[in-house]
Amino acid sequence: MNSPADEQGLRDEIARLEDQLDSVRAELKKQQQQQQSSGPARDNVNTSRVLQSGPTHASALTTTPHTLLLLSDSALPLGSFAFSSGLESYLAHHKALPKSTSTSTSPSRIPAFHHFLHLSISSLAGTTIPYILASYRHPSDLPTLDNDLDASTPCTVARRASIAQGRALLSVWERSLRSKPSQNPPPSLPPAAAASPTSTTNSTTTTNASSSPDPAAAASTALTLFSTSLKLPPPHSPNPNPHTPPPNGHFGPLWSLTCLSMSLPLPQTAYVFLLNHAKAVLSAAVRAGVMGPYQAQGVLAGAWLRGEIEGALERNWDTAVEDAGQGVPVMDLWVGRHELLYSRIFNS
Repeated sequence: MNSPADEQGLRDEIARLEDQLDSVRAELKKQQQQQQSSGPARDNVNTSRVLQSGPTHASALTTTPHTLLLLSDSALPLGSFAFSSGLESYLAHHKALPKSTSTSTSPSRIPAFHHFLHLSISSLAGTTIPYILASYRHPSDLPTLDNDLDASTPCTVARRASIAQGRALLSVWERSLRSKPSQNPPPSLPPAAAASPTSTTNSTTTTNASSSPDPAAAASTALTLFSTSLKLPPPHSPNPNPHTPPPNGHFGPLWSLTCLSMSLPLPQTAYVFLLNHAKAVLSAAVRAGVMGPYQAQGVLAGAWLRGEIEGALERNWDTAVEDAGQGVPVMDLWVGRHELLYSRIFNS
């Protein structure tokens, strides 16, 4: 049995522990009050940082992809669906199988189409990609490059198709894609575009587009002058050189400056140009009954097409406009003989 002294010791121990508990509770309450008083200010600071950095970060992430998706959209009203780029003529002139050959053992037209698409991409890359690169690097050379491309396109059907799509693109740029003066300045050009040296054309020095403080503005100015020269008769053209022939409006150079005016990097500009061409040919193949829509999408999504486009760009990336030319002469024959078909559903 506990003595009175032991009971008093236990009471003293309980009192001491209760005092410690009250002290800890008071300290905890004090810290909670401090956190409540400083919490709103900290939240305001964090919110301010998010508001200041968020839009800039989002703009940096979405500006180029948005432009890329816009220019690669099949709904861009260029009239590309009206052209088969020689596919319809190729199918009509393709050597037919002997009548004795059974249809059950006849090969599909899909391998022949892949062969045509390979030749078509190679042909377009060799004839047009050098002009796209030169126009991007030297926007003020647009009239000269347009004239040179016209002179180096002997096929009348291909020339007509290029001009039709080029002028359609210029109309879309004027009505829908032209940037407003209030918009922010575009980002700097990629290293591939900045590596081009200064060139001299018609006894006037043309600086590299990357050396301009605003390459997109230079491209917009060149497109505006070119559009004006298309609409006005030659005596009233704004072109300072009276000996320059009237403009034509070929697709390649105008595509290049349209992408530059929207701050799309040069590698993507060239890649999307060839990708859109492949999409147009595949669309023509679907309507011509060569393959179904799912098969066409499979070609677009496959590694084969990507390798074809990247290989064509790599082969022609350092090609000067003076060395550009038709590397697949049979393409001009197929495209040129399109007008001789008895019945046709495409314009080329």
